Amino acid sequence: MNLTDLNKIALAMVAPGKGILAADESSGTIKKRFDAIKVESTEESRRDYREMLFRSNEAMKQYISGVILYDETIWQNAKDGTPLVKLIEQAGSLPGIKVDKGTKPLPFCPGEVITEGLDGLGERMDEYRKLGARFAKWRAVIDIGPGIPTYTGIYTNSHLLARYAAICQEHDIVPIVEPEVLMDGSHDIDTCYSVTQWVLKTVFQDLYHQRVVLEGMVLKPNMVISGKKAPKRAGPEEVA
Repeated sequence: MNLTDLNKIALAMVAPGKGILAADESSGTIKKRFDAIKVESTEESRRDYREMLFRSNEAMKQYISGVILYDETIWQNAKDGTPLVKLIEQAGSLPGIKVDKGTKPLPFCPGEVITEGLDGLGERMDEYRKLGARFAKWRAVIDIGPGIPTYTGIYTNSHLLARYAAICQEHDIVPIVEPEVLMDGSHDIDTCYSVTQWVLKTVFQDLYHQRVVLEGMVLKPNMVISGKKAPKRAGPEEVA
């Protein structure tokens, strides 16, 4: 692990005035968006759409620090044969890759899910690093509802996040650590606050146990707000 390089990349990802472009929609998700504008979702049309974004050189250079890619995209070339990863680099941004494989129901925990994708992750990281990826993303999902989240749900997702982060750093890739407490539900802002605090405390404890270097990672936290279905929603001042 090269801590100096990881730290430089992490700092570049959070450069003032810039943000990270999430271009990692799954084929299913992007199909829904294409359907809405009556465009057929094919490997070529998905490539063309993303190439259009990455060739926005002025906007990319001014506002985008990094781009999260889907597995299909990181292997693709532009129409002229240039790898899409190279277009991102030429625009002054860092290529990244989504490495989790989505969520599945967590056994014996109704209403909770677990993020999958840890098996074989080290080998995939080697391939992604050779293709140009400099950071990765893994999203854990924590829902609030009657009886949830449970200790099992939070602990299991937190442990996997920390293992993912350690594997990333082992392969000189900066991990985005995303423990997302969902804004769905009817909970108030105080409940969201207490659950978020519990989740973050658990995640950072697990990151420590897995020997993840904090200077070489980026945390993507959720906002602390009322649930979408809350009868009384917190206003902007309270959220701030």
